[in-house]
Amino acid sequence: MDPIELSDALWNGTTSTAEADNHPVTAIDGLGEVTDGVAFVKNLANSAIITTGDGMLVVDTGHSATAPMIKDAVREWTDEPMVRAVWSHGHIDHVFGVDLYEAENASRGLPAPIVHAHEAMPARFERYALTGGYNSVINSRQFGLPVNFPTEFRAPDRLHAASTSFDINGMEVFCFHDKGETDDHTWTWIPEKKVLCTGDLFIWASPNCGNPQKVQRYPREWAIALRKMAALEPEFLLPGHGWPVIGKERVHAALTDTAAYLESIVEQSLAMMNEGARLDDLIHTVAPPAELADKPYLAPVYDEPEFIVRNVWRLYGGWYDGNPAHLQPPPEHDLASELADLAGGAATLAQRALDVADGGDLRLAGALAELALEAAPDDEAVVEIHSDVYTRRTEAATSTMSTGVYRWAAANSGSHGHGHPH
Repeated sequence: MDPIELSDALWNGTTSTAEADNHPVTAIDGLGEVTDGVAFVKNLANSAIITTGDGMLVVDTGHSATAPMIKDAVREWTDEPMVRAVWSHGHIDHVFGVDLYEAENASRGLPAPIVHAHEAMPARFERYALTGGYNSVINSRQFGLPVNFPTEFRAPDRLHAASTSFDINGMEVFCFHDKGETDDHTWTWIPEKKVLCTGDLFIWASPNCGNPQKVQRYPREWAIALRKMAALEPEFLLPGHGWPVIGKERVHAALTDTAAYLESIVEQSLAMMNEGARLDDLIHTVAPPAELADKPYLAPVYDEPEFIVRNVWRLYGGWYDGNPAHLQPPPEHDLASELADLAGGAATLAQRALDVADGGDLRLAGALAELALEAAPDDEAVVEIHSDVYTRRTEAATSTMSTGVYRWAAANSGSHGHGHPH
């Protein structure tokens, strides 16, 4: 389906992002012309293309694996050379593919495109070079397929701090920095077209503000950024993932509802922290307002609000969760062995995990199964039960984050690849 038609169907509730084919982070769905001179390519990460009659601007240029598909779709729509690009942030699904346009420009005798990004992006790329192996592991686990995380990146040409602007053939482009999913996020505003490119500050899902395997996110600053965008009264919202939102009223709702969703989680979390609550209390108490959680563009299909709560705690409270036993804990194997002995053996503990799972409490079942496996990693019956429990957790999960972790745990029960060597 055309990305614009699908956007309308999702908004009206005739389909949903819970459908596998409609997940915001999916492969190419094609190019749609949003308004005169503005096109949108739906992909693993999206690209927005704005033509000027004298060269085009591309906001986000894709993943290394998908950039050729994006470029092919663009070239079916326009042959204008790329003169400028903006990278909304440094995640690897947004910052590759410029080389394809550079080569094309060179073949035409034209200068290379100029790439704009926030000044924190080079530090991100440096961190990626330091943690390539770790990022390969966590992204393989998150997405359920082998990932060889890159450690070399094309540098952006122009770096900005709070904001920047430039002109392409008389069309003014404004870039603004706000923290959100990352510390290097840029959102782009083109007043002439009433087009807003949000990057991953809007993704047709509960905000990716809690990803359990990634670095700090910034929910309060994220909400502030969304309200800044709404104040500009854009008519076209082109997100980093998902589909275009078209029409002033819809765009305003998408931005302000997402802001309110984040604000509520932050306010509830900070109120409990200020009262001396533990992280465990927050996790099992704080939730977004039901009227926002039910919006078709805020379903927890990628990240989850519970994980956002953890990121609020990490940002404002550090890593200590309030439980003194967790400050200097024993090795997990020692604790698991002690509890297994008290239960009558790891097999008994594992069987209890299975019984609890049969009763529907997969959270408790998962904890018991993990303890049993930690106590007896070479017991085939325990391994089998652990895999069974985490297969059930995989099937019950609704978000990409949870599904990836549980699927990995189920698949690696016997090899201890779910988190620790022995």
